[in-house]
Amino acid sequence: MLRRIDDDTAARLETCASAGPALTGERLNELDREWDTDRAIEAEASLVALAGLALGILVRPAFLAIPAAVGAAVFAHALSGWYPLLPVFRRLGIRSAREIERERYALKAVRGDFQGMNTNAPR
Repeated sequence: MLRRIDDDTAARLETCASAGPALTGERLNELDREWDTDRAIEAEASLVALAGLALGILVRPAFLAIPAAVGAAVFAHALSGWYPLLPVFRRLGIRSAREIERERYALKAVRGDFQGMNTNAPR
């Protein structure tokens, strides 16, 4: 799963490197709009919690267990990084923010954005 995500990223980098700066700029714009795993979790959790709340009010109070379960799962994600649907999101190709940023910096390096930077600057 992670290997496929990395391979897809490498293939996109190779395509942009051979196509030139215009395609690289387009890809950087796409990355600005790409959802990461945290955003997908936030959207999914809020939709399921709202649906459970509506079902609990309109259909049967037992459905109020759904928002409680979602809240527990989001809390677990905040504490440990674990979330029940994270493997599903990864299989769908949703990347972490770090993976998206790695591609962004690699594209900028390929485009030459970092040329001429002083590498001997004091630390």
